[in-house]
Amino acid sequence: MFIPFPIGRTAAAALMMAVVSASWAADPLTLIEAQRIAVGRSQQLLAQDALTTAAREQAVAAGQLPDPVLKLGIDNLPANGPDRFSLTRDFMTMRRIGVMQEIPRAEKRQLRTEKLERDADRVQAQRQLTLANVHRDTALAWLDRYYAQAQRELLQQQVEETQLQVQAADSAFRTSRGSQADVFAARAAVINLQDRLSQIDRQSRSATLMLARWVGASAAERPTSGSPPWQTTPLQGDISTDHLKRHPDLLAISAEIDAAETEARLAQANKKSDISIEASYAQRGPAFSNMLSIGVSIPLQWDQKNRQDRELGAKLAMVDEAKARYEDMLRNHEAEIRVWLNDWQTGKERVVRYREELIPIARQRTEAALTAYRIGKSDLAAGLLARRDEIDVRMQALTLEMETARSWAQINFLIPDQHISAVAKDQP
Repeated sequence: MFIPFPIGRTAAAALMMAVVSASWAADPLTLIEAQRIAVGRSQQLLAQDALTTAAREQAVAAGQLPDPVLKLGIDNLPANGPDRFSLTRDFMTMRRIGVMQEIPRAEKRQLRTEKLERDADRVQAQRQLTLANVHRDTALAWLDRYYAQAQRELLQQQVEETQLQVQAADSAFRTSRGSQADVFAARAAVINLQDRLSQIDRQSRSATLMLARWVGASAAERPTSGSPPWQTTPLQGDISTDHLKRHPDLLAISAEIDAAETEARLAQANKKSDISIEASYAQRGPAFSNMLSIGVSIPLQWDQKNRQDRELGAKLAMVDEAKARYEDMLRNHEAEIRVWLNDWQTGKERVVRYREELIPIARQRTEAALTAYRIGKSDLAAGLLARRDEIDVRMQALTLEMETARSWAQINFLIPDQHISAVAKDQP
């Protein structure tokens, strides 16, 4: 049947889009790509960028002189008598216009600017903390999905093998070479495996939902790919204090200390009064001279010990509080990282033991039990029990590897990966 060219062209374009969409949907999701997507989608990072911009803008404004004040008024207007409300007949009546300018000390303006710049640095440090948390939490969600997928593939393979065993048991029973108990045992083993498969599917769906929080629903549905590099980390050697101080949590508190110290210096500078200068011009009636006035205002700090000194004491106490919190956080992170390192290193040793010793032994036991069944020296139940034990060992190995990889993620993403962030920022 003939199809007009425009219609055929539209259909071809639609078909091409469907193929491209299907291809993208099947494209596997790597850990690095998941983290890039998460960084690009993070609204908290955008909010902190906006806060940084706001602080930078305020810092520039804080260094300027206050706006001058325009003053208009009428002085000495008669309220009664023959000259009541006259603006020109009484020699004391004046129509006045003036301007007043407050002049804070240059040191104070500089400190106010510096304080807001420290606030911007603090927000940027908090942004680094958020960035590290996004990398880490995305990695943890991706690992949960990755290992749920690996466990499902293992169980699915075992289901298929056990289904073949059911067929073999049925065939043996029909030819009087096996018992009906073997058939029931094989079918029960398949049902148990399918039940475990349902549990893994539930875990996989939960992991997908958590991953979708970071990368979106469509990306979270893509299969995970690429073995995570959990065997190595920059922190696998001794923990140095310099490396710990690069932790975003500590950088954020360090920025708070700088801001508090700047506020304390500003409180010290406030013990010196600012001045205000005022000039005005007063017009009187045509028979009288006009007047020019100039004045200077200086606040009298007559109770410094209960005001300015108290304010300075409060700011110095805030500096001490931030420093104490920094030291406590440093100790907390050092202990926390050492625990993660211990879990990671112990987990690596155990994974090797499972791979090189426990899994091969369990596999050999299964083969031996099934061989004994084939030659008539054992029943099928013993072989199925050995297979179930082997599956348990393999599942334990995957669970252990997942826990070790999660400890690795906690350590590896303490400090945000700037390469991931840069690539995410360049993406549309």
